[in-house]
Amino acid sequence: MSIDASLDPSLDTSLVKSVSHRTPDADDQYRALLRSLRRRKGFGLIFIQAAPAKATELIAQVRQDLPQKHIEVLQLEQPIDKLLPLIEQLPDRDKINILFIQGIERSLTDYIRPGYGGQGDYYTLDTVPPILSHLNQQRDSLRDRFPHLCFVFVLPRFALKFFIHRAPDFFDWRAGIYDFPSDGEILMQSSEQVLAAGDYNQYLSLTHAERLDQIHAIQALLDEPSLPVNKRVSLWLEQGLVWAADRAHELALTCFNQAIHYKPDYHEAWYNRGKALSALRRKEEAISSYDHAIGIKPDYHEAWYNRGNALSALGRKEEAISSYDHALAIKPDLHAAWNNRGNALSALGRKEEAISSYDHAIGIKPDYHEAWNNRGNALSALGRKEEAISSYDHALAIKPDKYNAWDNRGDVLQELGRYEDALASYDRAIALKPDYHFPHKGRGTVLMQLGRHDEALTSFDRAIALKPDYAAAYYNKARCLALQGNIAATVETLQQAIALKPDYRDLAQMEADFDRVRSDERFQSLIEA
Repeated sequence: MSIDASLDPSLDTSLVKSVSHRTPDADDQYRALLRSLRRRKGFGLIFIQAAPAKATELIAQVRQDLPQKHIEVLQLEQPIDKLLPLIEQLPDRDKINILFIQGIERSLTDYIRPGYGGQGDYYTLDTVPPILSHLNQQRDSLRDRFPHLCFVFVLPRFALKFFIHRAPDFFDWRAGIYDFPSDGEILMQSSEQVLAAGDYNQYLSLTHAERLDQIHAIQALLDEPSLPVNKRVSLWLEQGLVWAADRAHELALTCFNQAIHYKPDYHEAWYNRGKALSALRRKEEAISSYDHAIGIKPDYHEAWYNRGNALSALGRKEEAISSYDHALAIKPDLHAAWNNRGNALSALGRKEEAISSYDHAIGIKPDYHEAWNNRGNALSALGRKEEAISSYDHALAIKPDKYNAWDNRGDVLQELGRYEDALASYDRAIALKPDYHFPHKGRGTVLMQLGRHDEALTSFDRAIALKPDYAAAYYNKARCLALQGNIAATVETLQQAIALKPDYRDLAQMEADFDRVRSDERFQSLIEA
């Protein structure tokens, strides 16, 4: 708080339509505002709709034209829940005649829900922002405690809508509403400034509060009726990118839909719509959206690449490879596409081709730890264990805290019988990510091989606690219990493993660790069921 001395968003309410679309010109509005402020002798509530740049200009003009009035500005820099205590803290508050209040929209931005047509999603929320609940409940107190004060709330249009729909008791006391749309030149300049202020990667680096500031700056512009369509389209896309960076993918999707509503051939909006749908796990719809983007811009390599990711997530690996190939034909140095192409090939059992794809990725980006790790997995599957370890070591030299590479390295070392080294690798993975269930199971298996059965059981139990449906942990725990000769516990644990993965019944008939309990009727009954 500081004291300063110096979609089409139309609504279906007649009140807001009159405010937004049938107002007199700006000069008439200003003269009416000035008359109201000059004549007012005591308490009053006035609402002014104006973008921030316009509001600053307006307040300066009022100061100049009403020198006989003591005018102050309460500038709210942070969201608030209560307004009255802040007014009470103002210096010389009993001498103030007119108090302009700016920035209250910061307390409403968390509740923005974009939508186009009618009332949109703003007004379907059940939650009332705390500041509006406070004003609804304290309107009498505001009048009684500050009978000499005329409060002038200066708001962007979206915030005025909140007052109308979410603070009706307070808003009903209004002495007037004055609408000051930004003129065309200011509107265009403000739009350009907002659009130049950042991109998706920059939005990722912002805090949640900073992203909300950007959201409300964009929304204030979108609510301007005279905003040109081309700027409206760009701003909807921009707002969607900010919501996406904030992981509010449903809200981002609504914004991208808005952009497409105004410009159906907007390939960037179709592309980002696909990304939002994919983040929401609506992969089929995402693919359709990418197809729209590619239909408009066939050389759009980002859309081909993300289309491949969505296809791969659906298990459609061959189609995914084809999509990656399209992306790479357009942009051969797209290292992420080479890596994900390798993943799809590996899933199809085409390990040698996968390794070649990973090598392409690494050739383009030698510090690409994901590709080094995936390459290690493919090498391990081909039985090339020492090469796999070397590949994991490359990944870890680049990113020492890559816990899954430590886990994968431990698996390969275990297969080579290098148990102490494997144990150390699993321990590194666990130290980096204690809730990662895989290394706990791997650690338990190594400890079992070393004859440290009680420690092994503790590790298996930890893996199961982290992932209760982890069949492999139950199975290996059963093996360990069998080695201890604990028949009842072996059968019970193996039963749990088989319930999660029925083919463990066949493994139980072959695993040498079950020799101590194999002759028991309970065990025979279980594996022959």
